[in-house]
Amino acid sequence: MSIDNALVAQLQQSVGDRLQDLRAQRRITGHDTLDAASERQFARQMISEVLRLHNEGRLSQGMTTLSDEIEEEISEAIYARMFGAGRLQRLLDDETIENIDINGADEVWISRAGAEYPEPGGPVASSDAELIEIIQTLASYSGLSSRPFDAANPEVDLRLPDGSRLSAIQAVASRPAISIRRHRFQKVDLEDLVGLGTMTHETADLLRAIVASRASVVIAGGTNAGKTTLLRAMAAEIPPQERIITIEKAFELSLREDRERHPNCVALEARPANTEGAGGVTMAQLVRRTLRKNPNRVIVGEVLGDEIVPMLNAMSQGNDGSLSTIHADSARGAFSRISSYAQQAEGLPRKVVHEMIAGAVDFVVFVGRDAGTGQRKVRTVLEVNGYDEELGVVASEIASTDHQGNAARNTNVAIQRHAQLEAAGWNDGHRSNW
Repeated sequence: MSIDNALVAQLQQSVGDRLQDLRAQRRITGHDTLDAASERQFARQMISEVLRLHNEGRLSQGMTTLSDEIEEEISEAIYARMFGAGRLQRLLDDETIENIDINGADEVWISRAGAEYPEPGGPVASSDAELIEIIQTLASYSGLSSRPFDAANPEVDLRLPDGSRLSAIQAVASRPAISIRRHRFQKVDLEDLVGLGTMTHETADLLRAIVASRASVVIAGGTNAGKTTLLRAMAAEIPPQERIITIEKAFELSLREDRERHPNCVALEARPANTEGAGGVTMAQLVRRTLRKNPNRVIVGEVLGDEIVPMLNAMSQGNDGSLSTIHADSARGAFSRISSYAQQAEGLPRKVVHEMIAGAVDFVVFVGRDAGTGQRKVRTVLEVNGYDEELGVVASEIASTDHQGNAARNTNVAIQRHAQLEAAGWNDGHRSNW
């Protein structure tokens, strides 16, 4: 059913004015600021009041009142515009959608699970200005602190309440551009990924032993390859008695929300600087801070830049069993990407960076998507063996991609940490097809 979006905007303005008056009155009378939940509850009451007055106005003009069905739809639309994702919400509620790309309010593309190419979607706002307002509303309630999205701050990354990751830019493009990546599997383990066809039972056995042996792992892959989902699944193998600290640019992993698996988890989120350039906290600073927080494991959601050197130092200075993800087009490509980040951030020579990688990282797991089906699969597992003056990082491919696109054990390649993996419960070759 179609509703009058102009009416929705008009009534939303009335509700917003009333909410502002309530905030001002509480300040004047010395009352505490309302928390988010209480403010939303008051907003619900105000929406009902504004709709009642609107219907009275219609009656006074000889018009019929809004039907209960339309009134409910308008009420939800106002609430969604103020505290949610507006007309975006219908797409976020569709569990078959994996990604949403918006090139302007009326130019929307959606990618569904299993589909090779995106399909067009309907408008998500009546104008680009309204679309920007929706993102600003979402950003104001995201993470631990409000994130500005305006001419002075033309880009923003944030986590939506359902766990989706949103990235938005404006001013530097002809129209606001927003990309939303859905995470259908907030709580997932290795066996779940076996069932989805992401890996074989044999690969799950190996990864389970890698985590249990407290080896440090970098998960590599391209955009939308399933790196975060794989990290969650591997983190599910961490014993619940261990203390975990996660570090992210914007909250996405949600390990702390899985209290049964991770009862002692601290989630840290980087904070952008304000318009004066003050108050920012970088991921690199947070990684350094973890050394004073008594972690058993440190998990960096995604390595994006200058946090790489502190992360490598943390991995090599007692935080065994750390996990992180990095964007790379192959398992060995992860070494080049780490090296590039480190050289850009710290100006370190390639030789020094490769020595640091060899001393910090134990395994690299590469996950990719099948070009034809879009199926995510673990394709390669590398074991880091050390450093060579001429070769750089020395690594052996202990599992390579087979004819079905799955990682399969290279039985002719020895595993340097074989004893540690066996002690963690792994039995090399106990499955018949390995």
